[in-house]
Amino acid sequence: MKLSIVIPCYNEERTLAEIVAQVLATDIKGMDREVIIVDDCSGDGAPQIAAALAADHPEVKVLTHPENRGKSAALKTGFESASGDIILVQDADLEYDPADYAALLVPFIENGADVVYGSRFLAPDRTTFLGFTHFHGNRALTMLSNVMNGLRLTDLSTCYKVFRRSVLDQMTLEEEKFGFCPEFTAKAARLKPKPEFIEIPVAYTSRSYAEGKKISWRHGLRAIYCIIRYSLFR
Repeated sequence: MKLSIVIPCYNEERTLAEIVAQVLATDIKGMDREVIIVDDCSGDGAPQIAAALAADHPEVKVLTHPENRGKSAALKTGFESASGDIILVQDADLEYDPADYAALLVPFIENGADVVYGSRFLAPDRTTFLGFTHFHGNRALTMLSNVMNGLRLTDLSTCYKVFRRSVLDQMTLEEEKFGFCPEFTAKAARLKPKPEFIEIPVAYTSRSYAEGKKISWRHGLRAIYCIIRYSLFR
């Protein structure tokens, strides 16, 4: 099997080289690996860093957007280029630890899983959230998504979403900004037959807004819209 790791990147010059180093060093259970960095028209030194990483590592390739389109658009660009049987989403900001890859991949190797999410709420001793709003906002969105889609997830908004290419190929993703999490979850839950969603505990250390965190309450409102829209309509 081959694993495609898609890293959306926007103004992440401080962390990009380190996260790619961690991704390349981590255990992926004997799978082949490709790392796809999608630069979403960064205004800092991230594009140059990405190009240098691709030059040094043949398993790394870089795709670029000529204008800033949003995280979900960057993910879609990466997915279109991915050649792996399994796709994993990795943020570039060091909030998530690639050391968790091995645990995330076990259900695919041993049980033929289709969709695996890394849950921060299943590893409270390894998790640091930004604050009250971030913590409880995600819990509320997860609850709404569960009700609308007949799921029992604990962490809708986790970065670590791992899924088979065959699942992705059965849907058309539409969101451009921060709507990927609720859209993918709803559309995957509506597939026939409905895939099982497996959650694995993962570590998480939130960065602050001063350090570059981009999520805001507006993204929460968009997530509510996406949950309702994609749960009721394909």
